[in-house]
Amino acid sequence: MKVKGFLGVLALGVVAVTLASCGASTDKQSKDDSKVGSKTLNLMVASEVTTLDSLNMLDFPDAVVQTAIFEGLYALDSDEKVTPGVAKELPEISEDGKTYTIKLREDAVWSNGTKVTANDFVYAWKKLADPAEGLVYSFLIQQTILNGAEVVTGEKPVDELGVKAIDDYTLEVQLSEPKPFFTSVLTFPVFFPQNQEFVEKQGDSYGASSDKVIYNGPFTIKEWKQGQLGWDLKKNETYHDKKNVKSDTIHYEVIKESSTALNLYDNDELDVATLTGVLASENTTHPDFISKPTAIINYVRLNQKRDGQATPLANENVRKALALGLDKKTMAEKVIADGSNGLDGMIPSGFVGNPETNEDFRKQAGDVMSFDKKAALSYWEKAKKELGKSTIEVELMVTDDGVYKKMGEYLQGNWEENLPGLKISIRSMPTEAALNFARESNYDMFLIYWAPDYQDPISTLNVFKTTNAMSYSNPKYDELLEKASTTYALDLEKRWETLIEAEKFLLEDTAGTVAVSQRNDAILQKDTVEGIDYHSYGAPIVLKGAYKK
Repeated sequence: MKVKGFLGVLALGVVAVTLASCGASTDKQSKDDSKVGSKTLNLMVASEVTTLDSLNMLDFPDAVVQTAIFEGLYALDSDEKVTPGVAKELPEISEDGKTYTIKLREDAVWSNGTKVTANDFVYAWKKLADPAEGLVYSFLIQQTILNGAEVVTGEKPVDELGVKAIDDYTLEVQLSEPKPFFTSVLTFPVFFPQNQEFVEKQGDSYGASSDKVIYNGPFTIKEWKQGQLGWDLKKNETYHDKKNVKSDTIHYEVIKESSTALNLYDNDELDVATLTGVLASENTTHPDFISKPTAIINYVRLNQKRDGQATPLANENVRKALALGLDKKTMAEKVIADGSNGLDGMIPSGFVGNPETNEDFRKQAGDVMSFDKKAALSYWEKAKKELGKSTIEVELMVTDDGVYKKMGEYLQGNWEENLPGLKISIRSMPTEAALNFARESNYDMFLIYWAPDYQDPISTLNVFKTTNAMSYSNPKYDELLEKASTTYALDLEKRWETLIEAEKFLLEDTAGTVAVSQRNDAILQKDTVEGIDYHSYGAPIVLKGAYKK
């Protein structure tokens, strides 16, 4: 991931899933290439890291690198279970589910030797909530912590945020209402700590280069600055759990094209390569091929207001025509072609199960707004009459990363063929630029991905609550999410049913967005690579346990 009013994490930018690894070594091992940790692991990302400032995280490369160089209260293990990081143990939760007391380990330090304390979390979280900062992920504070909504909107001062340090190693967090998923939220990079004295000393340059950051995670990063196309992660010798870090060095290169990645892999210059499109489908029989399902979805944001004026997407029948008029199955098989599947819903398959029965959300909710050319045409004709136009023109924004340009071209052709009179122009640009345009609502339609920030359907559904950068707003939808968050906060089965209802209302009743596909990652991985952990939410990969034999 993906962001309410933006792209979410992780809803942000387009990038192939990054593979990283780490591991411990001794001086003796570093001289012996047969030992764990002695060999450099060569990995790729599909777009640049934008910042090392965890509060300003935008895209997958940011999340992957920041999870390597910093450590939060909690992390994810290989089974996607929440496990202590800087915290000594899982939180003590009050009976009403609203107060979390978290004890911190006392041996966690920053790379400059300063202790990591509860105040480092309080400082970072208050900064995240501060409206003066204007941070993208402030919505996570807004939706969870007591007074978060009022602080983020400027109605209350930052000091009234429901988080405080009881002492150096005890953090107390008060929630606005019970959040059964809250501990998993704390694995997300924007909840990592920051050392106030160091950050304020660096000023605006904090996070812009590797020498403007101190680290508390498994690795440090060397020779990095914004715009850099290659960098090294180095084992952090001050990390409290360095004995379980198994790589001394991980080298990254930014590689945007699958053809380049494949050539480097074949020449043993890459140990893991992510493929897309035709190259992915052509390499499914490769002995090193791995197909990895993810919880990442592709979808089209439909912006209803641009520059203060209504766009054609403000018309509900236009939106329904687009939602029903897209042949997702063909797109997944012929264009994306990496094992990804067309998706008729915003919550992907295999991501989260019913809290009582463990039945998968997507299976229980069923398909919503499947391809139906006849129904789409009916809505389209109604829309043209309502708008008084025989031709409707809209712009589709896409990023310039690999398969997304081809996906944009498919959307253009498929929609124009199925909806006569529709004219789509494509605007392609670098990921970071596209994200900035999206944040400012400067687009009509935007093909982008969403990665859940935490393991709950509401992580995705909250993106469409009022207010957002798509100008989608519906009182009934807001009410359904409010019931799921408050009225049924402790009635998990009723909460689940309400979230299913909310998804159906968003997609079928109002066509607030267009779900496109669920991503499968097509990966080539050398048999010398061990210990990579893949995750369906938060950072896509935890970088602590992998190594090259």
